[in-house]
Amino acid sequence: MPHKSVLAGEKRLKAVGVALRECRKENGLSQEALAVDASVERSCLGAIERGEVNVTLLVIARLCGALNIKPSELLARARL
Repeated sequence: MPHKSVLAGEKRLKAVGVALRECRKENGLSQEALAVDASVERSCLGAIERGEVNVTLLVIARLCGALNIKPSELLARARL
């Protein structure tokens, strides 16, 4: 049986990922374009949007900067 991550099913990570994806799409950006703008690996961005990784504050700040939103706005959209 595969090892299940401690983070698997963490609803708050999924909520942030969904909010990030919505903001990205509203800005008309692909994952690749946002990843380049925020200096984040595209595969990492995909994992963040799927709620698979515990994203750091610095990465959130870079992603939000590239989306021209405040991190507080992203967290509010995620209802956190």
